[in-house]
Amino acid sequence: MNVTFEKLDDLHGQLTVAVEEQDYASKVEKQLKQIGKNHAEPGFRPGHVPAGIIRKKYGEAVKYDEINKLVGDAVYNYIKENKLPVLGQPLPAEENRIDPKSADFTLTFRLGLAPEIADPANADLHVPYYEIEVTDEMVTSQVEQLRERCARQIPGDVTEPNALVKGVITELDAEGKLLEGGIVVENGILAPMYFKNDDQKKLFEEKHPGDVVVFNPYATCEGNPAELSSMLNIDKSDVEAHKGDFTMEIKEIIVARPAEMNQEFFDTVLGKDKAHNEEELRAAVRDMMAQGMVNDANARFTIDAKEAIMAKEGDMQLPDDLLKEFLIQQNEGLNKDNIDEEYAKMRPSIIWDVVREKIASDLAVSLTEDDMMGVARSAVMRQMVQYGITNMDQEMVDRYASDILKDKKSADYVRETAFANKLFDAIRNNVTLDNKKVSVDEFRALYEVKEDAAPAAE
Repeated sequence: MNVTFEKLDDLHGQLTVAVEEQDYASKVEKQLKQIGKNHAEPGFRPGHVPAGIIRKKYGEAVKYDEINKLVGDAVYNYIKENKLPVLGQPLPAEENRIDPKSADFTLTFRLGLAPEIADPANADLHVPYYEIEVTDEMVTSQVEQLRERCARQIPGDVTEPNALVKGVITELDAEGKLLEGGIVVENGILAPMYFKNDDQKKLFEEKHPGDVVVFNPYATCEGNPAELSSMLNIDKSDVEAHKGDFTMEIKEIIVARPAEMNQEFFDTVLGKDKAHNEEELRAAVRDMMAQGMVNDANARFTIDAKEAIMAKEGDMQLPDDLLKEFLIQQNEGLNKDNIDEEYAKMRPSIIWDVVREKIASDLAVSLTEDDMMGVARSAVMRQMVQYGITNMDQEMVDRYASDILKDKKSADYVRETAFANKLFDAIRNNVTLDNKKVSVDEFRALYEVKEDAAPAAE
């Protein structure tokens, strides 16, 4: 078998595959023998069907399949080994035919080629890079949030906005009297701060142990079956039968108090012995916030760098004709009537893919297992912080990260994220950064859409 490539112009090429009988004959024979072993025919058991019958019935189909596989592999391998910059997929020429009566074949494939790009990311390219200031006020606010997150729960004398109320919940009849045979929850717990009805919340304001409150559980949660089932210890299917009022005889009030500035709090937030006083705590919190700001700044850099690079490259020439044809073949919703409109929307992302691959090649960006593990670890730690866990054991982080990478969908996302991180790290190290110090508010304003601004290209 012989594969040759001809470059027709800067954006188009053609592969020609010449196939001879000796290239596929043995594969066809092997496949026919396998069919003979496994298939039965009228009057013959599997393994006893005459070869002539097998060849007559299956020979042409097997020959077609084997030649298709052989040619497909040859085209793929030639493109890979010769590093042809193919966009989309090779498109078979309309005249391609596999005649079952012929022994030799010549098949051609049309290729769309990526244009050559000269050094898209270098020191001549200027990109803004923002240094976000961490103020004392921001540190104080973060420390207070941590204290609230690690709050102690203690008995209280009066209800507060975030108090839990414990007591006996008893069902009433239509006249407001105790319902005979009605629901009684001896160890009921209510969290009025989560009630969806403000009037029901107010019923529990400034109450004390020993007070009795008449309220409507159904109204507190707008009839949510799951919440009512939990509140009244009943089955979800029974909640519609209990829309009336209940009493809550308050036995205990639990209020939250911010964590004290002590070693237990420091260890909980930062890990053992990472801080020993408020000053060291604030310094550590400032460092954590600063690192978070660096992450935000890097994320913003990806937007600004991409915009700068795309503006520099301009309206790149592409093999639009072949790409449109390829997209129609790959997507049921695309056809000759709508491809121009839809392709116009896709074209910027196709251009970015071309530029991205060029940058990755120029800057030797490659992905390792450690890169992917690092992204997975970061995802685990961000999730744990949302739950108030800031000092998670490294072994546990690694275990959760490994679990993420075992899931194909999650692993694909991690792989794409890790590659993008390395790509833009490399870009940041090669372009000229225009450093700018900004406040948090100024940084957030970068993401605001101005009413009179034209929409940005995707």
